[in-house]
Amino acid sequence: MPALTLNVIGAGHVGAVLARLFAAAGAFQVQDVLTRSLPSARAALPFIKAGAAVAGHAQLRRADVTMLAVGDDQIAPACAALAAGGALAGTVLFHCSGALASGELRAAQLAGAAVASVHPIRSFADPALVAANFAGTYCGVEGDAAALALLEPALLAIGARPVPIDAAAKTVYHAAAVFASNYLVTVLDAALRAYQAAGVPEAVARELARPLVDETVANVFRLGPEQALSGPIARGDFATVERQRRAVRQWDPDSGALYQALVAPTAALARRKRGA
Repeated sequence: MPALTLNVIGAGHVGAVLARLFAAAGAFQVQDVLTRSLPSARAALPFIKAGAAVAGHAQLRRADVTMLAVGDDQIAPACAALAAGGALAGTVLFHCSGALASGELRAAQLAGAAVASVHPIRSFADPALVAANFAGTYCGVEGDAAALALLEPALLAIGARPVPIDAAAKTVYHAAAVFASNYLVTVLDAALRAYQAAGVPEAVARELARPLVDETVANVFRLGPEQALSGPIARGDFATVERQRRAVRQWDPDSGALYQALVAPTAALARRKRGA
């Protein structure tokens, strides 16, 4: 049987990578690609290696599956435009947002589509690299059973690992990625600047911090956060913590506030460690 057809709305890094992988694996036949402009849609085709660029929603052919890989603020308007087109009944529509649940696609449900969200848990800064090394990527999925029954085999075909998540907790789920990636960078930036404040050149500070960071992260995933925790709070040395807090606040008020904000959750983690 021929592969199910897939229309792609939004061909930024995430949309282009998924479309390319679906097409290459034969999971879906990429049909139409719609972006902010016809030139940008045409520019995406060499990377996707499939599909035809279209200028607007009116030019989209009916597809078995439609992927919305647009910004979060564009999901509801794009869904409404598709629903108004009257060609969604009996199809599947999914979006790729990590922060929003499939409930954002309510207009499509009312038009007869089964809806879902699929969020690949990767950094897509280098699309070609992600596409070449996508196998094993976890994807948070939730939505209608009919949509997931169709999407999960396609995800498995491109090497993804679908993980069901609670739609009601989608915002907290996405915050987990912010903690694990974005805020980790912020904390490491504070560490590197603190080393530099102590007279360590930036390049040396990075190399000085690298083994500490690598070993700590490895221990978190090997042993769990409780056993990976070390340092003054883990030892109960709050006199040292208070001296550091004052010194960091004097050096840089924003970093001092960050240090203070992390004391209570780290102390709670230390209590879990002692109780383990």
